[in-house]
Amino acid sequence: MTGGRPVRRVALTSVVAGESLGEQHQQPEDQPRLWHVTLSVSGPDAPLADIRRALEQLAHDHPFLLTSRYAADHAEIRYWEEARDLHDAAAVALRLWGEHRQSAQLPPWEIVGLEVIDRDTYHQRVAEGYGPPPATPVGVHPF
Repeated sequence: MTGGRPVRRVALTSVVAGESLGEQHQQPEDQPRLWHVTLSVSGPDAPLADIRRALEQLAHDHPFLLTSRYAADHAEIRYWEEARDLHDAAAVALRLWGEHRQSAQLPPWEIVGLEVIDRDTYHQRVAEGYGPPPATPVGVHPF
């Protein structure tokens, strides 16, 4: 209740641009989809050589890693994740740094940013010139 009035909850549905509400886009819920993930981490300064080595090990451990950019106190990791929905892709992304911290000897940084977008949105942004360009060259690079 809000101010004595009952709150009405409605389910949100997505509508593809150009479709009417009667032509909603149906996506099988149990089919995995590709999600583009950008994970940003930061923390105290660490030696650049150690960061590079750790990110290279992370790329080896997590084979879908596209590119990593790093500086002494922050890094950005971009990769594709296959997941049923955004919630699953985000959950995997939020665990990535912590789960690989010890095996890849990652710096003790915290996650400070996360973007998860579906494949169509990623390609639409790139085509319109306002999204992140495709990761070229692939690999680990300084900012």
